[in-house]
Amino acid sequence: MKPDVYAANCPTRQILDRVGDKWAVLILLLLREEPMRFNQLRRTIEGISQKMLSQVLKSLERDGLIKRLAIATVPVTVEYSITQLGLTLAAAVDPLRDWAEQNLKDVLAAQRHYDAQKEEEAA
Repeated sequence: MKPDVYAANCPTRQILDRVGDKWAVLILLLLREEPMRFNQLRRTIEGISQKMLSQVLKSLERDGLIKRLAIATVPVTVEYSITQLGLTLAAAVDPLRDWAEQNLKDVLAAQRHYDAQKEEEAA
């Protein structure tokens, strides 16, 4: 079966869901810099809950984008690192991060303009 992202049952949609998940993207970009432990990730990524971080890490590991290494210490230390496959995805989404940073002012201005128009229409 040839992949067709527009078909409802095509597995490529699951991959695009991962790419569209802000938490997954942020985790991949961080792990591209260096391996990190769970709490390091949670402290660095503001706003992510412990539950959400755990879920996203499991999904990324299942997809082969990161690997989890349990180190025999007391208590056990768990470190996450990006895989070769994850590096390719991080390289693909990094230009989106750049675009967001470079165009932030324009997007915010467009949002303000839109909101002002809607307020005028409602009045």
